Amino acid sequence: MKRLEDRILPIIVAGFFISIWHGLSLLVYSDYLLPSPSSAIKAIFELLMNGTLIDHLLTSLTRVFLGFTLASILAIPIGLILGWYTRAMNAFNPLIQVLRPISPIAWIPLAILWFGIGDKPAIFIIFITSFFPVLISSASAVRNIDASIIKAAVNFGARGIDMLRKVVLPACFPQIVVGLRISLGIAWVIIVAAEMVGMRSGLGFMILDARNFLRIDMVVAGMVIIGLVGLGLDRLVCSIENNIRRKYGFSSS
Repeated sequence: MKRLEDRILPIIVAGFFISIWHGLSLLVYSDYLLPSPSSAIKAIFELLMNGTLIDHLLTSLTRVFLGFTLASILAIPIGLILGWYTRAMNAFNPLIQVLRPISPIAWIPLAILWFGIGDKPAIFIIFITSFFPVLISSASAVRNIDASIIKAAVNFGARGIDMLRKVVLPACFPQIVVGLRISLGIAWVIIVAAEMVGMRSGLGFMILDARNFLRIDMVVAGMVIIGLVGLGLDRLVCSIENNIRRKYGFSSS
């Protein structure tokens, strides 16, 4: 019964939101100012039929995947090391706290200067976006491990790699995944903004190009696609999280 409720309630909320959207589009009296849901759906089909949507979507997803994956591969082990060794954290934390608040968008001019126009600056921006949330969540996860767990593991002979693989990683896993989910969500937002500024492809560029041609229905269609893909990415991470939770004996979220 609860599973059925969990599936039906989001559909009801989505239907309510679409109804409000449709009502507002009728009040505005202009499809140019606020395209109706039906206009946005027609624009999505138009973009699908001419191949524009698939090309730009795959471009954006590839950039996010490469930047996010590279950032995670580096940030998780570095974060675990910083969390485990207090001196290392004390040494690097001031530098991290200086670099972390810098908006990824502020890096765009340098990224274009360093890498030119194309995929490389976008991947770099996503790397910067994803690196610090994952790094900090990983370091915090280690520092928040209950000391009694470590003592018990030591008493049972856990050392070195075994300590990391069988004790530290499972204990840190929930908080690391939270950092990954937050990081991926931010990365998806930032890639769209970055593609509007310095790129010639991707969903952000597609929306900007539609605006230049006064195709506001395609602008809204692009926004809908961005939201749906963001939801899909979050659900994908949740699915992977639940599979790993079952492997390590955690309860599924």
